[in-house]
Amino acid sequence: MDTQTINEQLLSGETWSQFCDHLKRCGQQILRPETPADPATRAEGYRYLTRLLRIALEMHVEFADPAFPSFFKTSHETAKIGADNPDNIYEYSRLNGSMKYRIHGNRGTVSYLSFCTQKGGYETDGRMVVTGFIDATQLKTDENGDFELIVSRDPQPGNWLPMEDASVSLLVRQTFMDRKSEVPAKLAIERIGTTDTPGPLDPLVLAQSLQRVTSFVENTAKLFADWAQSYLPHSNQLPPADQAYCQSVGGDPNIFYYHSHWELREDQALVIHIDKVPECSFWNLQINNYWLESLDYRYHQICINKHQAQYDESGGVTLVLSEKDPGLANWLQTAGLRQGTMCLRWVGAKEQCHPTTKVISIDQLLETV
Repeated sequence: MDTQTINEQLLSGETWSQFCDHLKRCGQQILRPETPADPATRAEGYRYLTRLLRIALEMHVEFADPAFPSFFKTSHETAKIGADNPDNIYEYSRLNGSMKYRIHGNRGTVSYLSFCTQKGGYETDGRMVVTGFIDATQLKTDENGDFELIVSRDPQPGNWLPMEDASVSLLVRQTFMDRKSEVPAKLAIERIGTTDTPGPLDPLVLAQSLQRVTSFVENTAKLFADWAQSYLPHSNQLPPADQAYCQSVGGDPNIFYYHSHWELREDQALVIHIDKVPECSFWNLQINNYWLESLDYRYHQICINKHQAQYDESGGVTLVLSEKDPGLANWLQTAGLRQGTMCLRWVGAKEQCHPTTKVISIDQLLETV
């Protein structure tokens, strides 16, 4: 589209009208025929769209310029995507594969720290393919934990995170065993080789950014609604996910994922048992709503990790999901929901031990203790 047409659409209000029309169409993902039709799930679905919109505006408008990068949080307590890990801090920056960047900061004491560059995006083809990866085990720091990491296409001495020409983003994962005792990494990013400052807002850039925003909202909502639909045939089970597919949409290469759907009555519990937890740097099991948003972990116990879990004598673990507290170890709350999704992840495991599940009444559960 030429500059004159862009300017005419901005002046006439057509740019904003198209933005609003596309955003309205996103609501159809919440009304898909297979989605739960109860008011609570619908309400969560529409709130989910507002959260995706907030994320998209930061990603594609406020922090969109790869020439002036800055980290922002893509998932947190009130904005969530794709089974966001409650034990994580996610930090994100836009990149340009032809540029060169420096990340500097302090390692902290967080249990797991990884950096990956990516190409693609939910706003385009729905894929985010890793183009470079490094985690804390490979990161060289000084005696105080300070470090510098260069992000570029060409190999660099010291800490180096590769990119490709097509790379467009950087995602940092910080994973906590115990947020109360661990110190998060402190990170900053800058472009190397420039002292420029941003110019005035370009009308063409804004018009394109608004298109990416609504495409991100619609495509992200569709992607994870597709995921939720695919879990329905194995509800209340927890089979391994398609790992290659998980990696193609932004999964961490060090993580082995399990995803599924759950549905319980008020008087039922889902018992999840792992015979022996594999040796790994981290694991957790989290409970989500239907839209793959983690439930509100600020107020409910909806996630149990390696540090928090109580194990049996053989190194196994049994977790119990229910609305009512059964008075047992490793209880996970439904937070008042009747159905949703769930995710189990092993980080850095050399082998996997697949979980078994069963639905049982609360009364029967207590009789077996």
